[in-house]
Amino acid sequence: MLRIAVPNKGSLSEPASQMLREAGYRQRRDSRELVLTDVDNDVEFFFLRPRDIAVYVGSGTVDVGITGRDLLLDSDSKAVEHLALGFARSTFRFAAPAGEYTSIEDADGKRIATSYPVLALNYLRDRGITPAKVVRLDGAVETATRLGVADIIADVVETGTTLRAAGLEIFGEPLLQSEAVLVRAADADDDKLAVLTRRLQGVLTARRYVLMDYDVPTELLDKAAAITPGYESPTVSDLHDAGWKAVRVMIPRDQVNSIMDALYDIGARAILVTQILASRV
Repeated sequence: MLRIAVPNKGSLSEPASQMLREAGYRQRRDSRELVLTDVDNDVEFFFLRPRDIAVYVGSGTVDVGITGRDLLLDSDSKAVEHLALGFARSTFRFAAPAGEYTSIEDADGKRIATSYPVLALNYLRDRGITPAKVVRLDGAVETATRLGVADIIADVVETGTTLRAAGLEIFGEPLLQSEAVLVRAADADDDKLAVLTRRLQGVLTARRYVLMDYDVPTELLDKAAAITPGYESPTVSDLHDAGWKAVRVMIPRDQVNSIMDALYDIGARAILVTQILASRV
């Protein structure tokens, strides 16, 4: 039975469970439930603190888990990233009082406050930079410089509004572009994870693509196919009218309207879009 760790709370929890539901797995209905056995799919779910999941996976206590790339790199565990899951995206940046720093080299010999000390320290060491101290804080990192706890902070940045309100500005390149990931032990048996991996990849495909059907004059088929090349190639069928073809194709969800406009402009008609609920590609 495959043992899967799932975040029990926080911003990763519900999106992770929703993705697993879409992949055909049972999920808990009560947030107090810590273990759930899905007999039909031969898996067992363990609902754990997101920060602990990489540690459990790396030690072999569970086979695989869903956590953030940031939490994986900060765990210093033996777990490795297996599959990016496309949600809970975030960017980690350095910030300091406005006008004081311009490059990451300026962090040499400085005190750095962060909720991700291992991640920050490894990033700096890889670049030959040695901070005076890395201070771990569990929240409100942006106040660390004003309170005299640190000279620089390393934190998640979305719009930067909170940092500016605290008198801070971003400098240097991002430490990390993070998102939710499926993690496994470095020596895990990939065959054991094959079904789970295919199912999650199927969910990702269904979220990124839709099915498009349209009719197009036969002489315009090549132009239409150039607009909609598809995941591999369009499916083309004959219509009763010999002068027309029916086309079915997968297209990126975020390009639906522009593709519909382009097809209509060349003469395609009866353009319809359908959601994909599940897939194997």
